[in-house]
Amino acid sequence: MNEWSSFDTITKGKGIWLIDSKGNKIIDAVGSMWCNVWGHSNPQLVKAITKQSKKIQHSSLFNLTNEPVEKLAKNLIKISPGMNKVFYSDNGSSAMEIAIKMALQYWKNIGEVKKTQIATIENGYHGDTFGAMSVGYVPEFFRKFKKQLFSTIQFPVPNKYRLPKGFTLSDYQNHCLEKIEKRFSKNNDIAAFIMESGAQMAGGAIIYPKDFQKKIRELCKKYDILFVLDEIATGFGRLGSMVQYQDQKSIPDIVAYGKMLTGGYLTMAATLANKKIYDSFSGEFNDWKHLFHGHTYTGNPIAAAVANENLQMYKKYNLIKQVQKTSKIFEKYSQEILDIDIVGDVRHKGMLMGIELVSNKKKKTPIRTKKSINKVFFEEGKKQGIYLRTLGNIVMLVPPLSIQQNELELLLKKTIKTIQVAKSKTF
Repeated sequence: MNEWSSFDTITKGKGIWLIDSKGNKIIDAVGSMWCNVWGHSNPQLVKAITKQSKKIQHSSLFNLTNEPVEKLAKNLIKISPGMNKVFYSDNGSSAMEIAIKMALQYWKNIGEVKKTQIATIENGYHGDTFGAMSVGYVPEFFRKFKKQLFSTIQFPVPNKYRLPKGFTLSDYQNHCLEKIEKRFSKNNDIAAFIMESGAQMAGGAIIYPKDFQKKIRELCKKYDILFVLDEIATGFGRLGSMVQYQDQKSIPDIVAYGKMLTGGYLTMAATLANKKIYDSFSGEFNDWKHLFHGHTYTGNPIAAAVANENLQMYKKYNLIKQVQKTSKIFEKYSQEILDIDIVGDVRHKGMLMGIELVSNKKKKTPIRTKKSINKVFFEEGKKQGIYLRTLGNIVMLVPPLSIQQNELELLLKKTIKTIQVAKSKTF
């Protein structure tokens, strides 16, 4: 905390740029924590917010509804194969807490009391609340709370850059899947398997090998275990497809969306479930099958209105194809970044790049600094005109999805310069 004695005040944003109170401009290289789609101050999204704010600003979803959330639910179901109903919340951690509660209560609702365990993969991240920390336990972030978290069954995840000795990626993927199946077949106590869809984001941009997620889904089906996906950071085009689980050929029972749902303009999240899950909560009041969960700002009509406009713009401007085209610029610069002697690995998919910094390329030793790496790269990045935020020794590039090719080239050139300057000054 002592490293951060003062903060720049952002007063305006335009496109990919953030502008501070002194008039300095920096590229938002992290998309305002991975949520920005269209850049800042987009007139269509601003208009949607303004228009709805003149009608009704907030109205509870407790025994009532409103037009924007009804429309949004239909839009979300339309783009989400296999999903049937939507439960709204106001942030990604809450959306995952709801998913966990739904999955556990489902089995109780149908009279299956033995299924109480949650299975996950190591290195995953699902938020900072206690349930989310339990299923997405990142030791560096959460070890101080370990005794307060509920236990989960964790399995290893294939990481191409850090494979155990003697394994190929294919061998290790099969090893991980075999461990999962062995535990699944042991007894009938696992309620749900929870994982990020397509890649682990906060865990360091670990992109799953082909068919890894699909095969876990198949194992869940075989052993009657609910499959729960977190697309809060990976869906809506971040990895190059609108719905990542569709690209992974792994339709879940429950999925959570957030971050880019509103284009990054207002806080909102949604947990979607299939018909089987939803129907298990149906009953008379005295059956006590209903889900006791709700937030004050659940289904906020302004947030829903801007989310609807956001989804309309995806179609209107063919954003997913644009992302797939623009993201090739990452490939163009990957080798140049990898050639820097403190860069051990470069991982990329869609509009995501993770640059792993090491002090020894051969030994793959994570780099250490006197100041936090976060502070070093924030300061050097700011001098180069970009806003960077690292996670441990990983430099994350997660820009607004609509970034143009020339803008992404500029960002990557500035990132290369930042790494080179930081290396010469610090490491």
